[in-house]
Amino acid sequence: MVEISASILTIEKENSIKKFYELETAKTDYFHIDVMDGKFVPKNTTAQMIEYSEYLKQISSIPLDVHLMVEDVKTWTLAFLGVSPNIITFHVEALKNEEAVMEVIKFIKDSGIKVGISVKPNTPIEEIYKYLPYIHMVLVMTVEPGLGGQSLIPEMLEKVKKLKQHITKNNLEIDIEVDGGIKVSNIKDAVDAGIDIAVVGTGLTSSENMAETMKQLKSN
Repeated sequence: MVEISASILTIEKENSIKKFYELETAKTDYFHIDVMDGKFVPKNTTAQMIEYSEYLKQISSIPLDVHLMVEDVKTWTLAFLGVSPNIITFHVEALKNEEAVMEVIKFIKDSGIKVGISVKPNTPIEEIYKYLPYIHMVLVMTVEPGLGGQSLIPEMLEKVKKLKQHITKNNLEIDIEVDGGIKVSNIKDAVDAGIDIAVVGTGLTSSENMAETMKQLKSN
């Protein structure tokens, strides 16, 4: 069964307590924390995501799935260590070379946190193959990072299939997560492509009955 990481990016502060409770009772597997610095992507969500993460850590035992869409990966990793996330995922495009990527992987793992690498739609999936033995998850962006509510780019599921084949062929233990435009009507295509975890934002948080929507998402 596919796991669901509920993106809280578009949840407004005045409704946040109610929405977080509804997501928990709907049995989300993770809270997906979209950290944007206003540089790597235009929007800046850092203050909001720190506030939400600190609050969720107080009221919920559901793991935090932190997605860093930032230029300064180390600084923002440090900023989120206090909420003890299950995993911190950073963008390979944010770092200049292989040495810098490996340094960040080690830094996150040495902090006792699982590590993921994310790739934008235009980044060939082969670029991260060399890092797979050292990480826990690959996050394939199925939209351009930075905005909620976008439509899934179908070609990205071919990237997922290629990655899944490589993982299977090389007997690697690694999860594949997708993020962007996932909803009830298309999650089966993503599952069939080989994903383990789906980030779902407005396709879940804007639904009238989150528990029912979650059930439908997980039925694939």
